[in-house]
Amino acid sequence: MRHFLRDDDLTPAELVEVLDLAAELKAAPYAHKPLEGPQTVAIIFDKPTLRTQASFVAGIAELGGNPMVVDGNLAQIGTRESIADVARVLGRQASLIVWRTHDQSRIDEMAAYAGVPVVNALTDQFHPCQTLADLLTIREHKGDRPGGLAGLTMTFLGDAACNMGHSYLLSGAAAGMHVRVSGPDGFQPDPEILARARAIAAGTGGSAEIVLDPEAASEGADVLITDTWISMGKEAESSDRAEVFRPWQLNEDLLARGADDAIVLHCLPAYRGKEISAGVLDGPQSVIWDEAENRRHAQKAIITWLTR
Repeated sequence: MRHFLRDDDLTPAELVEVLDLAAELKAAPYAHKPLEGPQTVAIIFDKPTLRTQASFVAGIAELGGNPMVVDGNLAQIGTRESIADVARVLGRQASLIVWRTHDQSRIDEMAAYAGVPVVNALTDQFHPCQTLADLLTIREHKGDRPGGLAGLTMTFLGDAACNMGHSYLLSGAAAGMHVRVSGPDGFQPDPEILARARAIAAGTGGSAEIVLDPEAASEGADVLITDTWISMGKEAESSDRAEVFRPWQLNEDLLARGADDAIVLHCLPAYRGKEISAGVLDGPQSVIWDEAENRRHAQKAIITWLTR
């Protein structure tokens, strides 16, 4: 049985399969019903959500399934009852479990006991469904070139120690891209994840590196990406982080350093005037709304792939 708990759960070849499937499902959103029955998919939220809940609920329905949304604050998983016991219960009610939670160890434990595929809808360490959607978006805007995504340069600016920084390193390397992550001292990716990304890149022709200077990191990039400077659970650090991260704001100056046809991504929610300027987010090089839509198609693809 396969799970999708972190980006490198897919091999580079499997990543291509899933992205191909996502494009197929996007082109014909109601033509494939692998969850017909309907089969139930349990979707648990321990953290705030908008796009994740909307895209999973809509996508599961389009696949012919029944989305069963579970409020993690009511369930109190790991407090009221153990993760293992919850997994055993839900695994008998659902064909697949989707969980948006805190530490990665929680979803790893869920997968160990559920008896059905488990999908990571965001943890503190990884956000693999988001990067699937991002790669699908990049492919739509940049993929009509020899090699597809391979050889493109993708730069992530901001908190490089966050789950998005980790997931871009792994997924971009698997796609054969040159991944640069750039953030202030003290906000760098986990060394083990960086090493894992470099090992993957060695087999795909890509690369993974830390570039401390945001201007150098943006130079010639085909894709420029940012995320909120304040990850969930770290709101108390907001004012301190605003000053530290200011040079990494994705604004017109940094965008101008990218390739002439560079595209801009942001997984949302966005805070205009902080991690990204309003002119860039709402400008002609932004493909952020395509990216938000593509969460649905990418997630439909990974669900279909896991339940075949």
